[in-house]
Amino acid sequence: MKKQPNVALAGATGYLGQYIAKELIFLGMNPKLIARNPAKLQLHGAHQCLRAEVTQPATLRGIFEDVEVVISTVGITRQKEGLTYMDVNYQANKNLLEEAQRAGVQKFIYVSAINGAQFRHLKIFEAKERFVDALKASGLEYTVLRPNGFFSDMKDFLQMAKSGRVYLFGDGNYKLNPIHGADLAKVCVEAIGSHQKEVEVGGPDILTQNEIAELALEAYGKAPKIVHLPDWIRKATIGLMRSFTSSKTYGPIEFFLTMMAQDNVAPREGIHRLESFFKQEADALEKV
Repeated sequence: MKKQPNVALAGATGYLGQYIAKELIFLGMNPKLIARNPAKLQLHGAHQCLRAEVTQPATLRGIFEDVEVVISTVGITRQKEGLTYMDVNYQANKNLLEEAQRAGVQKFIYVSAINGAQFRHLKIFEAKERFVDALKASGLEYTVLRPNGFFSDMKDFLQMAKSGRVYLFGDGNYKLNPIHGADLAKVCVEAIGSHQKEVEVGGPDILTQNEIAELALEAYGKAPKIVHLPDWIRKATIGLMRSFTSSKTYGPIEFFLTMMAQDNVAPREGIHRLESFFKQEADALEKV
């Protein structure tokens, strides 16, 4: 029986990180789980919970001792606590990479996003792709995972649907297939034994924005009321935000508004359906 590699996971308390941690533990891999606050890791069988600040290289010293594979889900969509995209999406991952090189790690798996290279001009992707460049030049074996948005990103539709109306730019016919964290976690873990350098991945359902809006409204039992705004409003909003606000404010807005103006369809994986996710989330929001 082939020996399982020793794996370390950075970003273990995040949305995706928690699912990856559970998958690794389920497979009996006993990973090193790295987090700023290990107390958040209430995972059965997780015996190696290590505290580290990925933005502070000194706290990473020796953390990858005897580790063969590093998985990083480290990244932010919204800048907070005085940290920028470059601080986290690039430099924090670069800190992990340099420590992995020092420790003799064999492979580094990084979770980025679909079409990152195409949108390097966006603040979020500028930092992510700069790290991808560093990873490719590192000499380590690597896999870059490019998911097509998470189910959790679709909560904006639910927030609008709760009021009975969803607003979309354009005709709402652009398609996407977001993926559940549990399904993406399986793909991440499978990448440990894969030789693929880049993996695009999405969920099982390819839906138009109109169809996602309808599912969100149905989750609340509301009639389908979708308002289509002219696309020039979207473009003007991005331009105004860039001109009059800081990247802390406009970064996530330019990201979401740009990605919603094209098809984003990736190879389909997983079993979780957005319709079920919306119903569960709507039930939870109704109780608040």
